[in-house]
Order: sequence, then structure tokens, then C-alpha cells
Amino acid sequence: MQEQMSRRDLLKLGMAGAGALALGAVNAQASALNAKDVKFDEEWDVIIIGSGFAGLAAGLKATQKGSKVLILEKMGRIGGNSVINGGGMAVANNPVQAKTNIKDSKELFIADCLKAGLGINHTELLETLVDRGMDAYNFLVENGVQFKEHCAHFGGHTVARSLLTTNDSGSGYIQPMLEKFEALKDKGCELRRRAKFDDFVLDESGRVVGVTIREEYRFDDKLYSDDLENTSGTKKTLKANKGVVLAAGGFCRDKIFRKLQDPRIPDDVDSTNHPGATAGALLKAFEIGAYPVQVDWIQFGPWASPDEKGFGTAPILTQQGTFKYGIAVDIRTGKRFMNELADRKTRADAEFKILREKSGAYPITFADTKMAFKDLSEEIIQKGMASGKLVGECATLDDIAKKYGVPADALKETVKKYNEGVKAKKDEFGKQESALSEINEAGPFYVIRLSPKPHHTMGGLKINTKAEVISSKTNKPIPGLYAAGEITGGTHGASRLGTVAITDCIVFGMIAGENLA
Repeated sequence: MQEQMSRRDLLKLGMAGAGALALGAVNAQASALNAKDVKFDEEWDVIIIGSGFAGLAAGLKATQKGSKVLILEKMGRIGGNSVINGGGMAVANNPVQAKTNIKDSKELFIADCLKAGLGINHTELLETLVDRGMDAYNFLVENGVQFKEHCAHFGGHTVARSLLTTNDSGSGYIQPMLEKFEALKDKGCELRRRAKFDDFVLDESGRVVGVTIREEYRFDDKLYSDDLENTSGTKKTLKANKGVVLAAGGFCRDKIFRKLQDPRIPDDVDSTNHPGATAGALLKAFEIGAYPVQVDWIQFGPWASPDEKGFGTAPILTQQGTFKYGIAVDIRTGKRFMNELADRKTRADAEFKILREKSGAYPITFADTKMAFKDLSEEIIQKGMASGKLVGECATLDDIAKKYGVPADALKETVKKYNEGVKAKKDEFGKQESALSEINEAGPFYVIRLSPKPHHTMGGLKINTKAEVISSKTNKPIPGLYAAGEITGGTHGASRLGTVAITDCIVFGMIAGENLA
């Protein structure tokens, strides 16, 4: 079922990157250029690699202090994964919780993250994320982001603490932040598309003082996406007087590198990520001695569907809809098999168990149509319904059984048993009481098939609470190098709770921008 990696593939990937993971260190001058040997084409205060949540947060913060900032984006489109996600951001003790009398705390938030992360989280980073969550929220509001007036209850969280943009999308953050940043052109700031980071420039002390890039780069989605055979673009060398921020995201679409970390992932498996989610920037940081942290922990999204490509709309429709107001069942038995609001790893593992036992036996999740999508924007609902393939509309439980091959009697008994648990305020799988609501057994229903997809790479670069990248050669910060967001590792441990990524990206992006400036 799964192909073995060829010797040619390994050679093309480059043993420097693989060696960094195995040994935690390589020669700091392995491939980076020496500043004394280059002539800089441009000079900036701060250079940021990546235009998503972390990159824009870092850029906006750095400009507040008067820095001349350049953001580089290798793709033709801005925002990467940040644009296509569901737009939820977890913040403890946020204003919406206060208005709706939801009791929360820093300690409870951290406990939830540690439980999902199997206790291997780097707690100093996690505490920083929680402590500065409200700073991130206020920063976003100041930069034009609009939130709904209710909190969503995402899987693995003890209470509802996830703030949602009014359009149920990460674009609700990226668009206003981008507008704010691009309005700073008269102050010498710029965001450059199709500009691929290739390497670092170091001075003789080992400080990062610049980068080499290719402008007019044309991304080519090959087996491994940082294709060494892709030589498109014009080379330039740029100076960064204050430093460089890596905000290039994760590598869930890098088929070679992700298989090195987890050989069980087939090359042809779909991912929720955008095509440019590759490991190139991460590997270059390893080459100059950055510590790798928990790189082989790759999270699968349990709310994805085989009936659409990429992230799509299923994760929003299921997580904020059918998982909360309905149930998920094994089509072979008609019975529930998990807590629909457990953490992502718990749910994905439960779904994988079914799919390993019978290929193509995709579990289904459903709720009655009155409740299923009541918390979602009309735009998202219409987008999800538009294809006619993703969301199944069934008049009765018998119709669900017939359409999806589920034993009808067992399905009816499952719904009846679930409703009895709702009335008793005690769910057999431990679904939180605050998220329990009865399913109208008469229907009609919305139904979605489930199939986990690679979604988030938990590991990456080791940073400290100042967002400085730590060197494996000195156990101290690499001078001039910062990182934020999914390219870093440790904060979330083995498995990230949903909606904590945006908080992570914004908080450490802000911190990087503040410290650089």
C-alpha cells in the first residue's frame, strides 16, 4: 500500500536536513552564505518569511516601532494555510466569555492543552501563549478583525473559549491585517509575492544578517515541493539589519519530508494544507544549527471529508455543527465510536481504526437540519452545500441507513440512546454536558462522511519565550533569527487543540516583531 522512499529521493532531499533531525545539529556554515562574500541587492531592517498569521503579526508589530519591513511570500497568493482555516482562536477569559457567563482560567486552558499534547508540551511556551492571548485579541481588533458575539466549543476544550471571525474563515484575519500592512508602503514596508526564501546569510560571528531569495518564483507541486530541480526566478541577496523571522508554516504537503517523519503516510493521501506547505525553510534553519523539536508528530484532522479536496468546508460544518449538535457513527454497526468533541488525536485514531479494519468504510456524522449548522454563517453553509457531494440531505434515519449502508435498527437505537443521555446529562463517551443537545429523531438530517487528513505538523524549530530560535551548538539564541507559528515546535506537544494555532501564531508573531524592533 505504501511506497518506500528511493535512494534518489533521499539524495534529492539532501542529507543535511535529514542529518539535522537525527543528530540535532550540523555545521553552522553548511550552506549559508558568508556576508563577507556577498554583495547585498537590498537593505531592510526586518525580513519575514511567510505571509500568514504569524508573518503579518510580526510585520505589523515591527512597523509600530518604525522598522522598515519586507515580508516574502513564495506563492502567488497571500496567507498560506491561514487563509483557508476555520477562523477560530482560543483565548481564556475573553470578553465574549464574560458576557455569556462562561467560567474559564489560565490553569484550565493549560490543563486542556497538556491533556491533548500527552504532556510533552514545552510549558514555558504554552504559558506565554495563554498569558498573552488577550493581547493578541486586542491587537487583532485594533487591526480590523471582526469577531462573532459567541464562543464556540471545540474538541478537547473543557469550556467554550474559541472566538470566531464573522465569516467563519481565517481570511477574516488575513484580509484586514494585510490591508493594514500594505497601507504602510509610504513608510518603506513591502509584501512581495512569488519571492522564495532560499538560504541565510551569516556574518563571521554566526549572526543571521540577511537572506538569499528568488523573485518571480513559480511554485511546482512535485512529490516533494521544495523541488531542487525548480530553478525558476531571479536570485537576489537581501540584508536584514535587525533580523529575520521565519513564519513559513508547516510541511503537511511535503510528501517526501513528512514520510521521513512518519512512513505510514501514503504519498497520495490528501491534506488540508495549501500546496506550498513544505519543509524548505525549516531544513535551512536546521542546516545553520537550529534545534529540531518533536518533528515526527503530525496531526490529522478528524473532521475532514473524503468528498472534497483540501481543507474545504467540512471541518467547519462538522466541528461547529454536526459534532456539537449531532453524533458520528460507524457505518458497519450503526453505533457511535467516539466523543465527537474529544481532542483531535483521540478522534482521528478512532476513525483510523475503522478505516484500517475496512477500507472505504468512512464513518458519518449527522444532526437534524434545524440544529446542524445554526451557529454558522450563511456564506459557509452555502459553500458547503454547493457541490451537492459533501453534505447529504436525508429525510429520515431510514434514508440515512439506505444511502450510507448503515443498519437501520441499530442507527435508530443509537440516536435514541444518545437522546436519553442528553436528558440524563451524562454521555456514554464523555461528551461535555454543555455541548449536549437532543437530536430530532424524526429528521430531516444533514450527513457528512469523515476521513482524517494530515493537518498540522506539531514539531519544528525550538524557540524561547522571546521567539528567538535556539542553537544546538550553543544552546543559546541564534543571533538575528526569530520564528513563530507552525514552523516552531513544542508548544502543543503531541497534538494541538483546535483553535489554539491562531493564538500561537499571533502571540509569537507579535513577540518576534516586538523584540526585533
